[in-house]
Amino acid sequence: MKILAILKPIAKPIALGAFMVLALVLRGHSVEAQSTETLTVAGGCFWCVESDFESVPGVIEAVSGYTGGTTQNPTYKQVGRGGTGHLEAVEITYDPSRISRATLLDMFLRSVDPTDAGGQFCDRGTVYSTAIFVSDAGEKSLAEQAVAQAQADLGLKIVTPILQAQTFYRAEDYHQNYYKGDNLVFTRFGPKRQAAAYKRYRQACGRDARLRQLWGDAAPFAKGY
Repeated sequence: MKILAILKPIAKPIALGAFMVLALVLRGHSVEAQSTETLTVAGGCFWCVESDFESVPGVIEAVSGYTGGTTQNPTYKQVGRGGTGHLEAVEITYDPSRISRATLLDMFLRSVDPTDAGGQFCDRGTVYSTAIFVSDAGEKSLAEQAVAQAQADLGLKIVTPILQAQTFYRAEDYHQNYYKGDNLVFTRFGPKRQAAAYKRYRQACGRDARLRQLWGDAAPFAKGY
């Protein structure tokens, strides 16, 4: 009885303390969720765009996927065949307290050939076209400013369209983080680990060579593989 008498007054503070800790944890998760924003862009091969932007400080995650079309839950094969209206795209989740949307837009336009309306580098066709997707007037205004500045800096007409955001469909799991994957894949260069295959593909496609030619030192991701 004496032990119970002692435990009863102690139990309440312990329970209250545990509740407060839980509340703080949940609040932290809520604040973190509210403090992130997304930017969806299409820049040709989504492996490359994902690889580029996951290296940017302030970017939390870049996810490869499909958007811009009408087919629901499209597969890679469906999008590649055409007729879905979708582009290969990447959804970039970032912390706006660390990097701004305007900066990401500037980086994006200098990570692609925005003068090419027929695809990107060695990848040809609509599915590899560039685009910036926006959800409201504020996002559209920022995108328009970024395009205007890129056009002024480049001295050439930018054909990258600014499109209304639509449902973004995450690509199949094997496409995510392909650029750093360790799975063995069979390529035209022979069997290779994904990371090595990605580097060979990017080099053979001429992406970085074209970016250096077009943007020079302003190309933020021209790795020179």
